[in-house]
Amino acid sequence: MAREFSRTDRVAQQIHKEVASILQNEYKHRVGQLPLITVSDVDVSRDLAHAKVFVTIYDNDEAAAKAQIKQMDEFKGFIRSLLAKRLRMRSVPHLHFFEDKSITEGMRISNLVSQTIAQDEAKSQSKDEEQE
Repeated sequence: MAREFSRTDRVAQQIHKEVASILQNEYKHRVGQLPLITVSDVDVSRDLAHAKVFVTIYDNDEAAAKAQIKQMDEFKGFIRSLLAKRLRMRSVPHLHFFEDKSITEGMRISNLVSQTIAQDEAKSQSKDEEQE
């Protein structure tokens, strides 16, 4: 028997897809040149009144990333109006944008692990050369 998905999960999936498309196409043309932005997750409240949109901003400057989140908050009415045209819902959830640092943090930790492994291998090779 197939697992049934709740309505909030289906709405979250649809909002995820549409907001990603809006940020990629319409929002970029309205605001101007943007860093690479991806929608990593959407959480919708049980009453479908609010949606937390978690975005990953690929920019090395943390201040620029915070400014981008602030700018998306200022344009959330515009994004919500475009979302309302694409979704077949009576009322579209209010959008709240949050920065998701999990992907960039994971990449940072992976790089640290790789560096540590390389350092350990270099130390073991130098010890082997000294013993010979």
